[in-house]
Amino acid sequence: MTIAVGDRLPALKLKERTPDGPVDVSTDDLFKGRRVVLFAVPGAFTPTCSLNHLPGYLENRDAILAKGVDDIVVVAVNDHHVMGAWANATGASGKLRFIADWDAAFTKALGLDADLSGGGLGVRSKRYSMLVEDGVVKTLNVEENPGQATVSAAAAMIGQL
Repeated sequence: MTIAVGDRLPALKLKERTPDGPVDVSTDDLFKGRRVVLFAVPGAFTPTCSLNHLPGYLENRDAILAKGVDDIVVVAVNDHHVMGAWANATGASGKLRFIADWDAAFTKALGLDADLSGGGLGVRSKRYSMLVEDGVVKTLNVEENPGQATVSAAAAMIGQL
């Protein structure tokens, strides 16, 4: 079953690369008592993710935060080393949080996993965005085509805030 507006996010541990090394990050730590924009990509360094989806959130960071958002988080089914390298390569390190769903547990718990084996990627996340308030999904925007970033784009999210 796919998560829906009004549902609470599952309690799970994810990974984040920090200057001190990898750390476990619980969904409670990310979302409890906070207003967070979360967007997911099929994979770090992949074309649409790197050339369209992520840059939109980076360029609109200040506008999003000005609307009362505490944090902007990007999640992908990649390991924390890859997510950290992607943050550095895009200039987004310290501006957005890059969270690794290394085993797809979070993605599967949301019902937003996609089998992209045909493209050589294996199990990944669908492309989506959501506004989460105190762990509860307030908006959810899932792309029909993983190669597009329109309904889940930063501009669409700003219109929903």
